[in-house]
Amino acid sequence: MTLDELITEFDRGLRTMAGVSRMSRLTPLPPTEEHPGEGAQPIAPVELSPTERTHAAGLMRVNHVGEVCAQALYQAQKLATSSPRLKDAFERAAREEEDHLAWTARRLEALDSRPSLLNPLWYAGALSIGFVAGFFGDKVSLGFMAETERQVEQHLDSHLDKLPEADRESRAIVEQMRTDEVAHAKAATDAGGIELAFPVRALMRAASKVMTRTAYYL
Repeated sequence: MTLDELITEFDRGLRTMAGVSRMSRLTPLPPTEEHPGEGAQPIAPVELSPTERTHAAGLMRVNHVGEVCAQALYQAQKLATSSPRLKDAFERAAREEEDHLAWTARRLEALDSRPSLLNPLWYAGALSIGFVAGFFGDKVSLGFMAETERQVEQHLDSHLDKLPEADRESRAIVEQMRTDEVAHAKAATDAGGIELAFPVRALMRAASKVMTRTAYYL
């Protein structure tokens, strides 16, 4: 772990908690009937009711918290490994997750809402967990990454069911996030990640439920 690495990751952490995120990809847009698929021009958004707007904002706040945690996890895992190959893999995943962070932050603004007030707490907790996973070696760290992404995939599936039908903008973002998370999980498994023990997976699910239920409101 070099001083340059520490400075770089410290800067990324500050930007993550301050909400200053950089995008390498444009925010996903919902397709239109005339031009389905990627690159379609957006149509005028449907006006959401106050209840729908509040609910959508709560769900997107949870997704934003997930991306704050993802930044912390990948930072810790990248610093914990001595493998240049894995450092590059964690960095690539972190850059894609930073896109998600920016997308969800912008969507929250569009919904006249805000990120979680507890983001520093979520970030610190995820950073600690990432270092613990890295302490047990690269295979465990990669297994933790794969399991995390699988659980996030399931979580995003549930949000696609829960988001208001009219909120096509949020849906487009969540769908692209889901695609990326599936790819991250596969990459971690292909790189040698092992399956975690059931108690560890269960504990991860329990912690995730606490986070999502809290972040929906705070």
